[in-house]
Amino acid sequence: MIAIDKTLISDDLAQVKFVCDLHKCHGACCIEGDAGAPLEMEEISLLEDHMAHIKPFMDPEGVAVIEKNGVIDFDEQGDWVTPLINDKACVFVVMNDGIARCAIEEAFEKGAIPFQKPVSCHLYPIRITKNESYEGINYHRWDICETALTKGKKKGVCLYQFLKEPLIRKFGEQWYERLVERIETHKKLR
Repeated sequence: MIAIDKTLISDDLAQVKFVCDLHKCHGACCIEGDAGAPLEMEEISLLEDHMAHIKPFMDPEGVAVIEKNGVIDFDEQGDWVTPLINDKACVFVVMNDGIARCAIEEAFEKGAIPFQKPVSCHLYPIRITKNESYEGINYHRWDICETALTKGKKKGVCLYQFLKEPLIRKFGEQWYERLVERIETHKKLR
């Protein structure tokens, strides 16, 4: 484990090689699972404030769920998550050439909204668990990501490198620089 400020980071971030391979997994992480994407409080407000600009990028089924139930749901632990369509796909999933994409991200890329997508999606396959003292940063192992492990090994890219942008988005540039420094120091000591 690596400790930085109030975060405990799993060694997996430095050891697991990972590069998403959307052409092989087809974005299954947005379609499979037992709950929607975890949401932070400020993301709920952003979704509510910008929903009119996101809806044009969504599939009709997703829009219907949002109009009926709103932009949030709760998982088994009572945490905020995106709603699901038929207890399966995230409401914001849109299929593009057989690959699941995010309507929020598409709206962002077209300049319609000022935020990219929920940070939990941007960080995947990292999941964050919170308690009163710290945030745990852990790799979520899932068989749908097997091709990402193969591609990561082939390219020699570790999780912390693959997820540089979302880690900086969540924790800041200085935090990320400290993470890299700790990982590199640990490698030299081996």
